[in-house]
Amino acid sequence: MISREDVLQIGQIQRPHGLQGELTFSFTSDIFDEIEIPYFICEVDGILVPFFIESYRFKNGEVALVKFEGIDTEDESRLLVNSPLYIEKKFLSDEISGDEIEGAIYYIGFKVYDENQQQIGVIKDVDDETENVLFLIEDETGKEFIIPACDEYILEIDDDKKTIQMQLPEGLLSMNDEE
Repeated sequence: MISREDVLQIGQIQRPHGLQGELTFSFTSDIFDEIEIPYFICEVDGILVPFFIESYRFKNGEVALVKFEGIDTEDESRLLVNSPLYIEKKFLSDEISGDEIEGAIYYIGFKVYDENQQQIGVIKDVDDETENVLFLIEDETGKEFIIPACDEYILEIDDDKKTIQMQLPEGLLSMNDEE
């Protein structure tokens, strides 16, 4: 089974294109064009499902078309409309770092540690809709923290180990307790 920590969202299915099962999707990162991947992953009823790529082509700098194996009609393709589109992180080469992938979504699944190497939690989601990008971090008890993903707090990022070490201002984590 594919888990959310193992995938990187690269776009979203928009609509069917034509009558042969081809789909239009918008993408937030064209990193998939730089690597060899056999399939994209779509979310179907809350489950991450791989769909093998028959072909794809770019329409412009923000939109591409994809044809999946086994999806051969407009009606079949409609089942995937509005689905987030993912690739598995295992396909990312060592030469491709998070800096080269548009958006902080690359860091979902990374473990976050403080300056004393104490684990704070795991990044479960990223809010990059605001001016300041925010990490949504969950600790082992299920408690959630919101931490700004700014350079001044980040001490070190290890892409291989999928860890981020941060030095946070005193009291930032306890702010989440106040209501």
